[in-house]
Amino acid sequence: MQKKDSFLINRLKSIGFAFKGMLILIKSEASIQVQLFIAIAVTIAGFYFEISTNEWLIQLTMIGLVMSLEAMNTAVEHIANFIHPEYHIKIGLIKDVAAGAVFIASVIAVIVAGIIYFPKFS
Repeated sequence: MQKKDSFLINRLKSIGFAFKGMLILIKSEASIQVQLFIAIAVTIAGFYFEISTNEWLIQLTMIGLVMSLEAMNTAVEHIANFIHPEYHIKIGLIKDVAAGAVFIASVIAVIVAGIIYFPKFS
C-alpha cells in the first residue's frame, strides 16, 4: 500500500500542474499569446498613466477574466475535439458558445480600458 501525500504536498503538486498548464497555453495557443501581449501593454500603460488603485483592481480583474476564459475556451475545444474529432453541428455550437464567452469578456475589457484611459488623454 502506497503512503498518501500530505495536504500541503498535494496543494503544491496542484500548483505545479496549474503552472504547467499555463505554460502550455502560453507556448502553444496564439489567442492566449495575443491576450498576454495586450495584458502586458495595458499594464505598462497603467504605470505610465499612474492609474488609481481602483483602476488597477478593475484592470487586473479584466485581464484575469479574459485570460481565464480564453484558457477555458481552449480546454473546451480540446475536449470537444477529443470526444468528436470529425465536424459535428453540436460540437461546433459548443465551441462557438465558448468562444462567445471570451468575446463578451474581451469587448467589456476594451470598454473598461476606454473608460480608464480615454480621460488620461484630455
